[in-house]
Amino acid sequence: MNKSYNDFGDFLSKLFPYKVQKISINAGFTCPNRDGEKGWGGCTYCNNQTFSPEYCHTEKSISEQIKEGIRFFAHKYPDMKYLAYFQAYTNTYDELESLKKKYEEALAFSDVVGLIIGTRPDCMPDNLLNYLSGISKEKFVMVEYGVESTLDKTLSRINRGHTYATSEDAIIRTARRGIYTGVHLILGLPGETRDQILHHADVISALPLTTVKLHQLQLIRHTRMAKEYNDNPERFRLYDVDEYIELAIDFMERLNPSFIIERFVSQSPKELLIAPDWGLKNHVFTAKIRKRISDRKTWQGRLFNPPSHPVSALPDR
Repeated sequence: MNKSYNDFGDFLSKLFPYKVQKISINAGFTCPNRDGEKGWGGCTYCNNQTFSPEYCHTEKSISEQIKEGIRFFAHKYPDMKYLAYFQAYTNTYDELESLKKKYEEALAFSDVVGLIIGTRPDCMPDNLLNYLSGISKEKFVMVEYGVESTLDKTLSRINRGHTYATSEDAIIRTARRGIYTGVHLILGLPGETRDQILHHADVISALPLTTVKLHQLQLIRHTRMAKEYNDNPERFRLYDVDEYIELAIDFMERLNPSFIIERFVSQSPKELLIAPDWGLKNHVFTAKIRKRISDRKTWQGRLFNPPSHPVSALPDR
């Protein structure tokens, strides 16, 4: 089926002559929004148990996690290669020398062909970017920033501890060093109207991004947002699957057509998920959204309005 949006798998297949799989790593990081540097308790929606595979636990070293990840995936394709995905918490929140040791432990594996580093936009110093830029000349390197919203009022409400301007600054500094740059956005955060959600697409489309990950708002057990929902459910707008599909496609239509859409949806462990519980695996959801895109005869960027002052990824002269 001919896809009407830029798919992450296609993006990787153009870069690598072999199959590539992410291996999630929990390298024991914390977060400045948890340890008191920026705040306490983390973002109101956050429970990091929602993205920890069975092999990904902090009592195991980075090397052990990679070995187990390779054993888990290797049976699919004997010549599979891997991207070490530093995923849990803020994976740039440490001293530079300590970060180097962790990243280089992963890159020491011959079958690991690159790094994906998930982090906060307020935790990316220039000296680390300079180091990652050096690696990117020989290996695949992508930095994924949790942006979540382009509205400061929302960022404050969910206790992010930074502004949207901070996100823009980190994205620009990263892309200008030739590093692949991605963002995460949560669609449906409390207090945001449909028009405001769709406007996020307009705002980020001016940035020098490589990838975009969309997540539906999910209420997770043992989070402050779950308590807020329990106390005041009327303040939340939880989408059913068909409503969310329409929202995500509307978002896609306004998105810069050069961006890669890494995913439209996330899936939390059932034992932690409060709502919405759609009961769909990610691949089933993807099939449904592709069919609906086809039914609507639409495509990524159909309603894209090029910004009058796009941000260049070229270095400053």
